[in-house]
Amino acid sequence: MEILTQAEIDALIASLMAEQEGQPQETKKEERPQPPRRVRTYDFRRPDKFSKDQLRSIQVIHEGFTRLLTTFYTATFRTVVQLVVGSVDQMTYSEFIRSVSNPSVICPFTLSPLQGTCVLDINPVVAFPMIDRLLGGPGTALPRVRELTDIEQTVMMRVIRGTLEAYREAWSNLVELRPEPGGIETNPIFVQVAAPNEIVVTVAIDVRVGEHVGVITLCLPYLTLEPVIPKLTTRTWFGTRMVQEQPEGRAALARRISGAVVPLTVQLGTAELTIRELLDLQVGDLIVLDRRVDEELTVYVGNQPKFRARPGQRSGRLAVRLTGLVPKGEPEDDA
Repeated sequence: MEILTQAEIDALIASLMAEQEGQPQETKKEERPQPPRRVRTYDFRRPDKFSKDQLRSIQVIHEGFTRLLTTFYTATFRTVVQLVVGSVDQMTYSEFIRSVSNPSVICPFTLSPLQGTCVLDINPVVAFPMIDRLLGGPGTALPRVRELTDIEQTVMMRVIRGTLEAYREAWSNLVELRPEPGGIETNPIFVQVAAPNEIVVTVAIDVRVGEHVGVITLCLPYLTLEPVIPKLTTRTWFGTRMVQEQPEGRAALARRISGAVVPLTVQLGTAELTIRELLDLQVGDLIVLDRRVDEELTVYVGNQPKFRARPGQRSGRLAVRLTGLVPKGEPEDDA
């Protein structure tokens, strides 16, 4: 270890003092101008009344709505219909009205017991193919957009009522609503359901009907959603959903199954033939089945044996009379 003398220690302290005195000048030379502070413009005439968490909850609800609506539209129009939530925004009611095309298919509706009136806007690009499908056509659009006739409004109201029923079911996990349409308008200027500067939530749903792509827009005023805003949180939404999903899911599943179409077949009997016998079959030949005339037949629902029946005729057509149920666990070959 090297021991410094007093002179060396004094010299070292002096050099450190000199460096500290010169440091501010060097630092001052190297200072860079600070970037300007970012200022966000705030319009006091249209304050944000919905938080990001609440908008996210509204989006989740409407994603479930699009799934229900896809099933309803596909069954109603007998063609593949694709729906997806495009955007969820908050704006003033005047901005929403300016964004609606003229003419359009606009339906004000209420959500009892909530107050106020909401708006459902269906773009004519997809509204006319829907009407064409319901009237037996291929689902083509008009070359030029026009207002709906009285008959077309009646047909379109059927679609709107089914849409609002799916909307009621989408909200059922959070609150029980009773949507009720108020009629159909074509000019957005005549649809004044809120003050121009009132804040509303708009949900744009992209729709594809065949080759035609359009938008269905829902407008929900703040005053209408105000009573349920405390429930529009991710925690409340998913917690309520987990508690109520099972009974509500069963009820929804029961409603859909009740309208499902299943094949119903009756097996008169079977027979085994060799390839040679099959090739030698001629018109008028008889094939002997493995079932007697007085034996009961088996009625299949889908591919499952369900009922016993006896053959006969009704109004000149072949028919069977159900005589009982196939016992559970009975082998299918015994039927």
